Amino acid sequence: MEGIGDDGASAATAALNQRRHEVSKLFQHYLDKSTPHALYRWIGTFVLIFVYALRVYYVQGFYIVSYGLGIYILNLLIRFLSPLVDPELEPSDGPMLPTKGSDEFKPFIRRLPEFKFWYAITKAFCVSFLMTFFSMFDVPVFWPILLCYWIVLFALTMKRQIMHMIKYKYIPFNLGKRKYGGKKVSASTGSSPRAD
Repeated sequence: MEGIGDDGASAATAALNQRRHEVSKLFQHYLDKSTPHALYRWIGTFVLIFVYALRVYYVQGFYIVSYGLGIYILNLLIRFLSPLVDPELEPSDGPMLPTKGSDEFKPFIRRLPEFKFWYAITKAFCVSFLMTFFSMFDVPVFWPILLCYWIVLFALTMKRQIMHMIKYKYIPFNLGKRKYGGKKVSASTGSSPRAD
């Protein structure tokens, strides 16, 4: 009698695991298809951010959730703006970011790639939005203090990051592919049309 119940429970567990695996594969498929469409992904995320902001505004609460979300996004932003290998931690004889025009070109590789940055922010806003439906996360606080503290934290962190960028001479943004213009031909040395 005991063996029959175990077979039914294990079959149900196996079916549930199979279904979870199928859903996970389908989700990953659509996630992979969205990878080259950065503009549309970010537009969707900004719509989600707007919906979250409206929810917090109309409920007039969940400021602790928003503060935690802000700290998490600040952490992600720092990782997004940082190089994969920190020049401060790397030995001086190892590979460095190019500092002169004559140095070998090494592309800027982020510690947190753009796609993972977008995905983490989107997930964070989804989780925060879901948290606004549970009153246990609505801790009463004086929100202007949290906002001021977050702004000071943001300013100090960005100042430190910008000083790091200046010190090691890197720009974490791709400003477009450099194009070789070639030598400019002046009007006096250029070829003139033949008069036949």
